[in-house]
Amino acid sequence: DGKIYDAYIIYPKNHTSEANFVEYFVYQIMPDILENKCGYKLCIYGRDIYPGEDAASAIEKRMQKSRRLMILLTQQLINCKEHAYDQHIALYNALIQNDTKVILLEMETIGTYGKLQESLRFIIKQQGTIKWKEQHTVHPQSPNSKFWKQVRYHMPLTCKSS
Repeated sequence: DGKIYDAYIIYPKNHTSEANFVEYFVYQIMPDILENKCGYKLCIYGRDIYPGEDAASAIEKRMQKSRRLMILLTQQLINCKEHAYDQHIALYNALIQNDTKVILLEMETIGTYGKLQESLRFIIKQQGTIKWKEQHTVHPQSPNSKFWKQVRYHMPLTCKSS
């Protein structure tokens, strides 16, 4: 299908204390589970987009080469007044071009979805979110937890069996 990545990861990139776990999750836990244990190939901004590259066009190219778009929903992502460029492109690709499936990971309790942009609310209404629960932090490395099984259900099939 010409795709290089199984998923492009979209997460809040501000360096605040609550973002520390999200960054740890994105750079440590996700690659460990999804790449090392399940055989997926992820595209993570900051790891797979190189310094000096034009960020906007690099993001767009990487998304086009990804089978899924995974958005980590956090209060920080929702309360951010200027939405991240990658989030705009992702939602455009998913809703307008209808060519990429979006996986929403609710990393903390969002409560009412009223503050979310309309396109995200639409996707949630259609397919819901996969909720990260606090008890996962005890054994986040288990690919057989309910959370990771749900994530893998929405991911493309890999040749590797888990």
